[in-house]
Amino acid sequence: MEGCRWATAGTLLLASLILVNAISFPQSSRTARSEEDRDSLWDAWGSWSECSRTCGGGASYSLRRCLSSKTCEGRNIRYRTCSNVDCPPEAGDFRAQQCSAHNDVKYQGQFYEWLPISNDPDNPCSLKCQARGAALVVELAPKVLDGTRCYTESLDMCISGLCQIVGCDRQLGSAVKEDNCGVCNGDGSTCRLVRGQYKSQLSANKLDDTVVAVPYGSRQVRLVLKGPDHLYLETKTLQGVKSENSLSSTGSFLVENSSIDFQKFPDKEILRMSGPLNADFTIKIRYAGAADSSVQFIFYQPIVHRWRETDFFPCSASCGGGYQLTSAECFDLRSNRVVADQYCHYYPENIKPKPKLQECNLDPCPASDGYKQIMPYDLYHPLPRWESTPWTACSSSCGGGIQSRSVSCVEEDIQGHISPVEEWKCMYTPKMPVVQPCNIFDCPKWLAQEWSPCTVTCGQGLRYRVVLCIDHRGMHTGGCSPKTKPHVKEECIVPTPCYKPKEKLPVEAKLPWYKQAQELEEGAVVSEEPSFIPEAWSTCSVTCGVGSQVRLVKCQVLLSFSQSVADLPIDECEGPKPVSQRACYSGPCSGDAAEHTPEETELLYGSLQEFDELYDWEYEGFTECSESCGGGVQEAVVTCLNKQTRETADETLCVTSRRPPQLLKACSLDPCPPRWEIGKWSTCSLTCGVGLQTRDVFCSHLLSRETNETVILADELCYKPKPSLVQACNRFDCPPSWYPTEWQECSQTCGSGFQKRDTLCKQRLADGSLLELPETFCSMPRPVTQQVCKNEDCPNEWLLSDWTQCSVSCGEGTQSRNAICRKVLKTGGFVIINSSLCPPLPFSSLIRPCALDTCARHNRPAHKQSPHIMAVKKVYIQTRKQKKLHFIVGGYAYLLPKTSVILRCPTRRFRKSMITWEKDDKRLVSSAHITIAPYGYMKIHRLKPSDTGTYTCTAGPALEHFVIKLIGNKKIIAGQPTGIREEEAMRKVSLNQALRTEEKHINGILFNGSKAEKRGHLADPSRWYDYIVSRVLQHRGWPGENLESWEAQESMERNTSSEEDQSREYSLPFTLVTEQERLDDIIRNLSQQPEELKDVYTEQLVVQLAHEVFKSHWEHQESVLKPSRQRVDSTSVEYPLNRHVSGLTSSLRTSSAEAFLPTSVDLANGLHRPHQKPAILRKISAAQQLSASEVVTHLGQTVVLASGTLSVLLHCEAVGNPKPTISWAKNGEEVKYNDRMLLQPDDSLQILAPVEADVGFYACNASNALGSDSVSIAVTLAGKPLIKASRATVINTESPAVTVDIGSTVKTIQRANVTISCQVAGVPEAEVTWFKNKVKLSSAHHLHDGLLLIANVSLSDQGLYSCKAANLRGEVTESSQLLVLEPPQPLPYLEELTAELSSSGTSTHSVLTSPSGTKMTISPGSSVLIGCAVDGHPTPNITWLYSGEPLSVRHQLLAAGRILQILNISDAPDGEFSCLAQNEAGSLIQKTSLAIQEYRWSVDKLVACSASCGHKGVQLPQLRCLLDGAEVNISHCKEKPKPALQPIACNRRDCPSRWMVTSWSPCTRSCGGGIQMRRVTCQRLTAKGSSVPMSNEACAQVSKHPVDTQNCNRQPCVEWVASSWSQCNGPCIGPRLAVQHRQVFCQTKDGTSVSSDQCSALPRPLSTQNCWSDICGVHWRVSLWTVCTATCGNYGFQSRRVDCVHIRTNKPVLEHHCSWRPRPANWQRCNITPCENAECRDTTRYCEKVKQLKLCQLTQFKSRCCGTCGKS
Repeated sequence: MEGCRWATAGTLLLASLILVNAISFPQSSRTARSEEDRDSLWDAWGSWSECSRTCGGGASYSLRRCLSSKTCEGRNIRYRTCSNVDCPPEAGDFRAQQCSAHNDVKYQGQFYEWLPISNDPDNPCSLKCQARGAALVVELAPKVLDGTRCYTESLDMCISGLCQIVGCDRQLGSAVKEDNCGVCNGDGSTCRLVRGQYKSQLSANKLDDTVVAVPYGSRQVRLVLKGPDHLYLETKTLQGVKSENSLSSTGSFLVENSSIDFQKFPDKEILRMSGPLNADFTIKIRYAGAADSSVQFIFYQPIVHRWRETDFFPCSASCGGGYQLTSAECFDLRSNRVVADQYCHYYPENIKPKPKLQECNLDPCPASDGYKQIMPYDLYHPLPRWESTPWTACSSSCGGGIQSRSVSCVEEDIQGHISPVEEWKCMYTPKMPVVQPCNIFDCPKWLAQEWSPCTVTCGQGLRYRVVLCIDHRGMHTGGCSPKTKPHVKEECIVPTPCYKPKEKLPVEAKLPWYKQAQELEEGAVVSEEPSFIPEAWSTCSVTCGVGSQVRLVKCQVLLSFSQSVADLPIDECEGPKPVSQRACYSGPCSGDAAEHTPEETELLYGSLQEFDELYDWEYEGFTECSESCGGGVQEAVVTCLNKQTRETADETLCVTSRRPPQLLKACSLDPCPPRWEIGKWSTCSLTCGVGLQTRDVFCSHLLSRETNETVILADELCYKPKPSLVQACNRFDCPPSWYPTEWQECSQTCGSGFQKRDTLCKQRLADGSLLELPETFCSMPRPVTQQVCKNEDCPNEWLLSDWTQCSVSCGEGTQSRNAICRKVLKTGGFVIINSSLCPPLPFSSLIRPCALDTCARHNRPAHKQSPHIMAVKKVYIQTRKQKKLHFIVGGYAYLLPKTSVILRCPTRRFRKSMITWEKDDKRLVSSAHITIAPYGYMKIHRLKPSDTGTYTCTAGPALEHFVIKLIGNKKIIAGQPTGIREEEAMRKVSLNQALRTEEKHINGILFNGSKAEKRGHLADPSRWYDYIVSRVLQHRGWPGENLESWEAQESMERNTSSEEDQSREYSLPFTLVTEQERLDDIIRNLSQQPEELKDVYTEQLVVQLAHEVFKSHWEHQESVLKPSRQRVDSTSVEYPLNRHVSGLTSSLRTSSAEAFLPTSVDLANGLHRPHQKPAILRKISAAQQLSASEVVTHLGQTVVLASGTLSVLLHCEAVGNPKPTISWAKNGEEVKYNDRMLLQPDDSLQILAPVEADVGFYACNASNALGSDSVSIAVTLAGKPLIKASRATVINTESPAVTVDIGSTVKTIQRANVTISCQVAGVPEAEVTWFKNKVKLSSAHHLHDGLLLIANVSLSDQGLYSCKAANLRGEVTESSQLLVLEPPQPLPYLEELTAELSSSGTSTHSVLTSPSGTKMTISPGSSVLIGCAVDGHPTPNITWLYSGEPLSVRHQLLAAGRILQILNISDAPDGEFSCLAQNEAGSLIQKTSLAIQEYRWSVDKLVACSASCGHKGVQLPQLRCLLDGAEVNISHCKEKPKPALQPIACNRRDCPSRWMVTSWSPCTRSCGGGIQMRRVTCQRLTAKGSSVPMSNEACAQVSKHPVDTQNCNRQPCVEWVASSWSQCNGPCIGPRLAVQHRQVFCQTKDGTSVSSDQCSALPRPLSTQNCWSDICGVHWRVSLWTVCTATCGNYGFQSRRVDCVHIRTNKPVLEHHCSWRPRPANWQRCNITPCENAECRDTTRYCEKVKQLKLCQLTQFKSRCCGTCGKS
């Protein structure tokens, strides 16, 4: 521990004691005195003291003493740092340890616990401590111990009471500091500065956002947030652990072992992290206010991918001195692995380090003479160097070509041998070029001279000219194309007539012209390849007759760099040498006559014939066989030979016409064995990365080479290994390229849309993997990321133009627009089509009102108002026939057929003549049936069914509707929706069924729709009106007509007496009238009732409606007809209703709720009341404020408590038979009644003096023997909303649908529909939002407010569903957990069973259970594994049973119970094993039956007899393995002992006669063909085993007589034949000792050469032997050593000359003649002694190169190049 290393305060005197007693230090503790101290007054420095600390940075000192009585200049003590390693965390603070050492020392008579005071600005090196829990600060020591840090955030340390500067290199007095990247004395290149600004952008669905991601290793992070929002952190370690920190308060703390300083102010927050960060930090912002916030950030981000210098590569030589280099690799600091170089190239700051070079393995090699053989001008191993091969021949001899060479990196070893090495070793110098241009001069051209004079003086003759090939220098040379050569002779005509007979042929040119032309044609051209160049022939040796010519033939080469010709030795040129001598004929010797005598002719041609016969054609062997098998041919080789020397001559010397014919012979006649036929490799599947090539390989056999017929055989018939079919190719990294993803869905479903896709920059590596790279790595153009979709044409649609300008310049006017019917094509264009092909377009969509600034009027400043239609919102029901009825727009009319209707449209501020009428959105015009009057009304003559519909009156921007429907004779309204149209449907179904088609519409839109609808505006109430009116009409037989036959009855109506009409005139009104608002109230009340009560309530409300309608009608009639009569009380008037209605008058007179109960209705009808389950009546009237302090309400409402509320009365009315029992519950718990909670006699609940604790959901529960019903009411304060929650757990395993309250836990089977109810109350009204796993759900899941439907539940729907209710006062959230249950299901396999089987061995049996049951037969004593493969959610529990009972046999359970292992099956009798799998969703039983039967051997059958006759026939019993009598595989019985088998004799009888033969005798000859014989006899084998001779005729009847003589050893007789020994001129192997050779070959006795294999059995003569040669009389001659290159030091050397010379002549010869003796060393080191005060000079000629490579820092180069490296 650190605390053990410092002493008490007494040791602080140590330094002074040491100084006083320094003179007594023994000499052994001193170091040797250095040169600089030897002449001074100081003694040498002493050894360093022990370090003051063991860790964390301490101090050590060294002393010296003054040897003079005088004063010595300088210090006698020096310091250095030590123990510069970090202390472990448990060591604690060094200053705190020094303070705590005084805890057991009393201060002013009292013990204290001392704590350190750090960072004292006045005296940082004094030990100041503070008493814990007190304000007492005391200086306990004037100095802290050496090595204590001056300040907590600095490396400076206290030494001897003074603060000394310490650099980041931990050295005293060093001013080196860390750069911004944390690198000591760095240049800041390992990181980059990141700064930026973030501004918040508030949105309704975003609660937070990411500001910036700060990666691992970043430093000096600083963020400043200004605004109302709040910062928080998310971190992720390199191991993937994630966490979050909310930064809730100001302070300093650790997050992921990184120090964080956070300051929080009212209007801003500051976050600092000094770093380096130990994790990835994501700085996020959480929105807290409406105002925007901004965040400024700055930090230094590390460059994750950096170059790292490798270690030195292995030495280039194992001994004798070599060199080694470093390289650089790209390293990923996060993953600690080497990556591709592209990652480091991505950062411009990354500079790849240059390779370093150093010497190595300088020890001499033991196998040599101890020295490297190097050039005499250098003293260390030469560097690797680029070396090139000679340039290739130029691709063109003239006119410009190219030539290439190969350049490789080579090094020279200790013997001077050169070998190639890796190219990186030579990268310190530029690589030499490998291609260069050549022969850029112009090509030679033909140049024709002037024509000679014509060869005749008259008539036709010839003329000649010289044609020269001239090169670019104007010199005569070769190289011109013969094809383009101009002709050298032509005919010529001299115009002078000849007076002699014409010559038969033109006279040839004189000799000089002919000879010159001939010589020019024969010229050879010198090239860059060594070639034979013949000079001109000499003149003929005779002046007449046959002589000879000679010429000089040289081997020459053209040197391209100097364009000069050099002579070479003759053996440097390849190919036949041109002849240097030939015969010549100089013409006849007897005068000038051109004709010869016969003797001369014979002499001339005889000489030439002898010359020709010197060379002749001869056959010399055959070529190799054209095929190795299957029959080939060999061709005889014909050569031209010199008959005298028997040497091969040029073929031009032999007469071509005498060349012998081609000679062929057959060879390799043996048939070919099957062989592999191999096809060509296919092209590589990839151009880079790693691709594949394939080829066809099949086994074939050649049947006939003439027809080339082959057959394909099976692969097994080819004995050689089958060649591979596939090989990798192009195994190298691809360049980075773009990889596009799949196209996304089209932006349009039809017409012309767009598709998008992403493109990523990736690189396919040589191992086939893909590496994703930054986009800047891909240099190719990026593929398109958007394209036009290929959609179908869109359906026809209207194209609307822009609205026109307003029709007026001020006030109110109209705007219009045009509509065009078009079809959008899949190409994106469109075509205009007939408007009848588009759907109908409402007239209102083409015209709309517009309002501009009020028009200025001088006399009337009042504002102009828009047109207004004075509509009447009423419902009319015609009850009696009437010819004509008048109505005003705005209502509904249910009328009888044949009634004429006048419909008026009263307007204000609009001209009546401009009013327009429409029916069902179609413009109306006057006709015979309908009249449109210009005075604001229209008339329909005698209604018919086609007149039903909606009529619209339009006055400018204002419009009103009027709906007309007809009443048929069956009291059903014509034109109403399906389900309400026919009387039978109304009679057969209840109200509940009749409204089913509208229920969603009404519930979802009418009462849970917009707030406007909740305030009473119904959405499309027409169908509800139809239904209510139909029920009103059913209460009596209203007069009506059959709509189908109303025209046929018209004549009958005309005959009806007027008296009858008069008699009924006042029995019923013509038209019943009621307000639309009254019907709307009825509809709302109906929608709130439970299903089972809707029929009853409908009956009540219809009766009440009829009562009100008739009452108002009769009151109106009385006021008109009898104005003087006193008004009769409404309760005493008999209204003309039918019997059913009149029976209800007593109930209609009351207004209480009881009057409308079904009981009253049933009693009025006198019917028996059936049994009924409870139903609670819902009422939608608002809570009644009876007074300022009392509130009375019904169920289904929300009660808001005010500060003055003294009482709340909650009504609950229920019906049912038997009568239900009422109980109350609050928030799911039964209400406990007390003096404030009172249950009233009518089952109402009264709350007196309500307080905040009374807030909640109150449920009224009604129950009887048939069931129960429950309805809630919310009591809340005006503030944060309430949610009705449950804490129940609902498990559903059968029902297809389940509904729960929020807060419950739901466990359900898959494919069920789950509805979660979130009943919310609050003022102001709360808005409900649903979440799944904290993610907001779309509105598509909502049924309506408060209900969430999860349809067809699957495993993906599992999660936490939350309902959040929020208003202006706050928000509240409740959650339900949905868990999906999956009953146990069988699986087809069980992986654990396979694993257990592999470990149990082959003797263990296994079987899987199944629902239908499996079976398995096993033998007693064996073990068995039974698997139960099931799956379910949650994981089922498994119970094993045997015959339905728990297991009693010895067993083990494996794999969490899914495997049952029975170790000894004999313990259990036969029976059924089953596994019971159970979870919350259900159970599953799977079974298997084990049958215990034993396998046994059977020997009941015999195999066939081994012989058909004789004395050796036996039969063995056949072994079979049986199970229950049936034969099974023999492997089942392998563990059973086999029974003993006794052979049985069989077929013991005499055999028939047969031929018997002896062995063949030896061959009579060993080669060349001999014969061999054998004896053949006829014998018979008896049953006793003896042979009896028989006559040959007896065997001849059975089979043919075998041969008794055959040929043998037909191969030819061969022998080894050796040629004579060659000259003794082979390589020297000793003094005067060489090697000579001879040829040894195999041939037959007749001299035919054969393969050496045929002589392999004979001893082969020697082909090589030693011989004496004067050439090998050589030895090494050495000269004297040169003067040493240095007089001292380690690098002097001297050299000498070493030559191979002949002993006799003492002349140098080639060194390979002396190679049989070791070559003496030609250099050695010398004068290896230390230099004293030697001058600084270079000792190698490479010093300039050393300085260029910046190698002067290395010691070995600095000393050798002292002069050059010392220069600035």
